[in-house]
Amino acid sequence: MGISREKLLWLYERMRLIREFEERLPAEAAKGKPVSLGGGHSYVGQEAVAVGFCAHLKDDDFVGSTHRPHGHCLAKGVDVKAAMAELFGKATGTNRGKGGSMHLADLSMGFIGGNGIVAASAPHTVGAGLTAKVKGTDQVGISFWGDGGANQGVLHEALNMAAIWKLPVVFVCENNRYGITTPVEYSTSVSDIADRAAGYGMPGVVVDGQDIFAVYEAAGEAIARARRGEGPSFIEAKTYRYYDHAGRGDTGRYRPKEEEEYYRGRDCIGRFVERAVGEGLLTQAELDEVDARIQAQMDEAVAFAEASPSPEVYELYTDVYAG
Repeated sequence: MGISREKLLWLYERMRLIREFEERLPAEAAKGKPVSLGGGHSYVGQEAVAVGFCAHLKDDDFVGSTHRPHGHCLAKGVDVKAAMAELFGKATGTNRGKGGSMHLADLSMGFIGGNGIVAASAPHTVGAGLTAKVKGTDQVGISFWGDGGANQGVLHEALNMAAIWKLPVVFVCENNRYGITTPVEYSTSVSDIADRAAGYGMPGVVVDGQDIFAVYEAAGEAIARARRGEGPSFIEAKTYRYYDHAGRGDTGRYRPKEEEEYYRGRDCIGRFVERAVGEGLLTQAELDEVDARIQAQMDEAVAFAEASPSPEVYELYTDVYAG
């Protein structure tokens, strides 16, 4: 596959880190902890998409995220303790406790941040791509958004601008099949959203978002193309979120039980383990060691967040408005 043992372990470690981080948030909120939005919009089930793309990025590459930003944040390498502290509203958080779940950001790691406005990462990442082109660097921007954002006008403006200026941006549609509770078939006119890429003169690729190896390969090609100055690409990763749009409600209200069972049976982490161990690429003992390390990381992150101070009242307007 052309993936080193070290990179395989990194792929697993990042997916597991995101999964445990996401599962820990509502558990802490249930204990009465002051967790932003009760844990926020869960990324559980979609881990392979964020990790498969960020595996090819450097620290100074850019990532624009969504209202579901925790996975992208951790895949990009943002410090786990700082991310946890942000969700606890603490001064040691990535945004000093003022951003919370939907507005996580860390420019030191090229993480432009989450956004409560659907598809808003597209113009932001185009701006970052334009900066890279003007400066003559080889930086690349990844814009994540969902099937719900596929029909937003600002996305199409961003696609067009990136195409005519040949900007180093990769547009990633995380098609998890539902915009809140609206099925993609109801809101979108095409079966494959990536077909729309042809209208902007850029490659459009559909990939199985539950297969980390497939995502890694497609991401690598698109990112390499962008670094060569050949312009943007459009990748649609067909994936699935295991929980409600936000929180842990009863998804059975709008999602068939059989559908949920099907996608959970194609879990991206489980499929990775099955292939990596089955083909002798990694051992179960190595994976168990990673799991133990991540559990310790989560305990440390929660303890750090709880022990951190809240922002001072006088900081109410600092870091919020320029000038």
